Amino acid sequence: MSRELKKFPNLTFDPQSAVGRVDFGDIFGRIAPVHIEVGSGKGTFLLNQARFQPGDNFIGIEWASRYYRFAVDRIGRWDLKNVRIIRTDAAKFIAENIPDESVDCFHIYFPDPWPKKRHHKRRFINAANTEQLIRCLKSGGTIRVATDYGEYFEQIKQVLSARGDVLRETDFLPAAGAQIGEWVGTNFERKYLKESRPIYTIAVKKTI
Repeated sequence: MSRELKKFPNLTFDPQSAVGRVDFGDIFGRIAPVHIEVGSGKGTFLLNQARFQPGDNFIGIEWASRYYRFAVDRIGRWDLKNVRIIRTDAAKFIAENIPDESVDCFHIYFPDPWPKKRHHKRRFINAANTEQLIRCLKSGGTIRVATDYGEYFEQIKQVLSARGDVLRETDFLPAAGAQIGEWVGTNFERKYLKESRPIYTIAVKKTI
């Protein structure tokens, strides 16, 4: 029998309640560094990193209802105060609701590669979304990306390098929950490693 998933309303944030730019101080009840994970899946990275960095605030954005509900239940059972999870379209929410120069790090791990050429326009990491990430990042803030899809990774590098005037490549260090041989320790990464797929990573820092 599957476990009943609890809702933990204090952990979730309703994007419909956001009018204009959100105030992270109001959302978390404190001022602290802000991390946003685009596509938090079942919440494995979010849980481990938030436990490792209790002084930082973490927002997970997930569109798939089943993953969102699982992540809420999983993180809620740990009673973490420094995490909020949102079910919404990440690109729209970032563009419309995240304030300028307010985010310390964007985590984008194993985004949907949309492998068919006619679907490439749906990929999250594109020129328009990258402009929004740059707008939202604080000076010195970072974008961290991991994928198992080599062709998409080449596109990601091209998109990020096109803004080399404000983004400089930096070391991609393993996340807190990563085990030996892993980079971020998500469910997708562990699945792909079992299938012997290569994992590609890149991190860039905002220089202005």
